[in-house]
Amino acid sequence: MAELRLGSLNYVAIMGRATREVELKYTPKGNATCNLSIAVNRRYQDKETQEWKDDASFFNATVWGAQAERCAERVKKGSAVLIEGSLRSRSWTNQAGEKRSVVEIYARRIQILDKMGAEPEASSVPEEDIDETNVAPENVDDLPF
Repeated sequence: MAELRLGSLNYVAIMGRATREVELKYTPKGNATCNLSIAVNRRYQDKETQEWKDDASFFNATVWGAQAERCAERVKKGSAVLIEGSLRSRSWTNQAGEKRSVVEIYARRIQILDKMGAEPEASSVPEEDIDETNVAPENVDDLPF
């Protein structure tokens, strides 16, 4: 029997609001990285009560390079953003010796959908910087988290 070869696709796009201020950090080698937490709301109608309900999901995203620095300047708690990227998982052992793992969004593109104090307006991070500057460092052992 022939072996079935599947292609792969790892793409995610979410639109929501930042749940806290962005954390900007630098690796020991000087690579900028920031972490965002995004709340995405889903509205649905309860089949039994016919009542409309909201269900929030929370996602963490990581951004690298110059885009991380711009993100830290522009994204504030409550900012509406569209994040495009891929899912990445990582594992580590904490200081207590417990194994931990997380799945997070590796953001390739972040579009800010509103500005503080203004009506929502599309304001995108410049496209020319996205691919070259949002690259994780080769050696991830020097990450500050």
